[in-house]
Amino acid sequence: MRFSLIVFLLIPALAQDAMPPYKNPRLSVEQRVADLLARMTLEEKVAQTQALWQKKALITDEKGNFAPEKAAAVLRHGMGQITRPSEKKGPREMAEFTNAIQRWVMTNTRLGIPVMFHEECLHGHAAPKGTHFPQAIALASTWNPALVEEVFAAVAREVRARGARQALTPVLDLARDPRWGRVEETYGEDPYLVAQIGLACIRGFQGPGPALEKDRIFATLKHFAAHGQPEAGTNAGPAPFGERTLREQHLYPFEMGIRVGGAMSVMPSYNEIDGVPSHANRWLLERVLRQEWGFQGFTVSDYEAIAQLHTLHHVAADRDEAAVRALEAGVDTELPDIDAYGRLADLVRAGRISMETLDRAVARILRAKFLAGLFDDPYTDPDLAEKVTNSPAHRELARRAAREAIILLKNDNNTLPLDAGRLKTLAVIGPNADKVLLGGYSDDPGYFVTVLDGIRAKVGSRVKVVHSEGCRITEPGGSWYRDEVKLPDPAEDARRVAAAVETARTADAVVLVLGGNEEVSREAWSANHLGDMDTIDLPGRQNELAQKIVALGKPVVVVLLNGRPYAIPWIAENVPAILEGWYLGQETGHAVADVLFGDYNPAGRLPVTILRNAGQIPGYYSQKPSGRRGYLFSSKEPLFPFGWGLSYSKFEYSEPKLSQAVIGPAGETEVSVEVRNAGPRDGDEVVQLYIRDDVSSVTRPLKELKGFQRIHLKAGESRTVRFRITPAGLSMLDADMKRVVEPGTFTIMTGPNSRDLKSVKLTVAR
Repeated sequence: MRFSLIVFLLIPALAQDAMPPYKNPRLSVEQRVADLLARMTLEEKVAQTQALWQKKALITDEKGNFAPEKAAAVLRHGMGQITRPSEKKGPREMAEFTNAIQRWVMTNTRLGIPVMFHEECLHGHAAPKGTHFPQAIALASTWNPALVEEVFAAVAREVRARGARQALTPVLDLARDPRWGRVEETYGEDPYLVAQIGLACIRGFQGPGPALEKDRIFATLKHFAAHGQPEAGTNAGPAPFGERTLREQHLYPFEMGIRVGGAMSVMPSYNEIDGVPSHANRWLLERVLRQEWGFQGFTVSDYEAIAQLHTLHHVAADRDEAAVRALEAGVDTELPDIDAYGRLADLVRAGRISMETLDRAVARILRAKFLAGLFDDPYTDPDLAEKVTNSPAHRELARRAAREAIILLKNDNNTLPLDAGRLKTLAVIGPNADKVLLGGYSDDPGYFVTVLDGIRAKVGSRVKVVHSEGCRITEPGGSWYRDEVKLPDPAEDARRVAAAVETARTADAVVLVLGGNEEVSREAWSANHLGDMDTIDLPGRQNELAQKIVALGKPVVVVLLNGRPYAIPWIAENVPAILEGWYLGQETGHAVADVLFGDYNPAGRLPVTILRNAGQIPGYYSQKPSGRRGYLFSSKEPLFPFGWGLSYSKFEYSEPKLSQAVIGPAGETEVSVEVRNAGPRDGDEVVQLYIRDDVSSVTRPLKELKGFQRIHLKAGESRTVRFRITPAGLSMLDADMKRVVEPGTFTIMTGPNSRDLKSVKLTVAR
């Protein structure tokens, strides 16, 4: 009896001893990676650098379900990634699909290495029924990192419940050319704002890290680097920047995302920097990213970008050479399909790639899989996926985020908020008044509220709401995926404009919903799928429509829904009230109606500058002293400056004060400013801090954002807002590319936007 008991007690220990070290969760991740890598064949290693997407048909049946009988031919050595398993699958279907693949790979391959599933999550899970929050540029307009973190934590819950553990988000490019169709994917033009919103996204996705908790996923920083100010404003165009501009501007958000945020993944950009495409750039991916910043994660290629070293950039003679250059530069995984990396095994055997180089990439991939918990907890619960996806709590969060994103650009004569009690008939007119507008990297949330829907729900039977399309932007409407973009028939559009004028004539006031759609502002991923424009004017007959509606002499409110900042000089001068909403997600109509009728006091702020015309490009606010001398016959000032946004309240600022007016180069001080809500309504204000180095050894911007706080003040309430000024906020790269704080004076500025600022002088003594 005693012998049997001893044997029974020893069985778990013996089983643990027999377990390969890489399967032992008690060992460190480094130990598990080393053990597993030592056991892998060449083919098994290469499989970890590859992915399946369009070729998923090789492992699925005609209905898109996993087909085990087909899997052995493709997955016998395992697979690094499966691309976007959510396509055409609801929450339960995706969870069951990922579980089926994972179960087969872990039980039918020699070593049982799990798959990493990744998804697009730019502003929500881009999957059927996923909650669609405001587009990235709109989330940046909230200037509220805490809210953004909450949003992406919700996205992570939905994605993880379906079985994926990596998001190809956030986009940390600086949007510095409004002709570029991907402005909507970014957090704006300023490196500090982009970094702060990006860090919030990373925290929401990854949690405390580095290992993932059960409701978290890995973030992927993209597009590394300098992708947001392409030559000629066209997607993937060259980045013509020197190293100082790269490091201080375009690389800064990525550096913060790695050093502070601990992001686990990075995606190189399609473009080239000084003649070197990012997917072949050792300086960028090895020296800067890993050696200088200490990045310990893994890199993934942008879709088909490794092959483009051959087909687009012509720095590789063929796909084999492209694969060699990319792997040696530090691109660990090829997305979205097996392509250039399909012959890695042959290239290793031929001596064109060393086993050491391959092992380096595979070790990084395996480390991420261990930290993701895939070896120890690889499956998900389909019931949970159904429960959390587009839950009531997530819908409410989407509405809250949409309200906070809306920017009041203009409000002459207190045109807004509208008083439903004084309106008998309200005309809701425009090409975007009754359209589903989500922006790029979206799917069908199964639920969307148009502006017309939201207004009708808000006023009920109290106000008669009439509607007319007015004109069209494209024909028949926005589709991010459709290659061909067709303009509407001019004669038909003229009839639509005339009908809209007659509709507006019957109303007491007009809400005119203008802007863009997913066809005129989108990712230009090929020469036959364009999305950039050589103008930043409102497309189509929208200006004509606005002019004819305004000529009726009725109160008019323009609501802009779009992916890029449009030049609207006539509207800015002649329309009394203007709201900028970008794309506000599935709760668009409810959020717009809440603001229009005063149930929410708007407090969004511009994360980009709105220019007068394309001739002002690039027109970002943080120009150098010699950057904008002026133009003949025109103003050099933008229509609306960076950081701009009004309120239904009025906020007053005191002169800023320093706790210490003189500090040393390593010293710190505090700037404080009193802000008072002098208006009749409670509301939010975004207090902004800018700094200028008055005299420097190399040229510096005239002002740079270095801090901000979104605060809530009741009517009549005052609050002192404080910012800590540290060497990091005063430093620069000198002529020798060394980061220093130079002695001299600095102008410390506070205010509600980048233009209307009050200042105080700080001296940095030797």
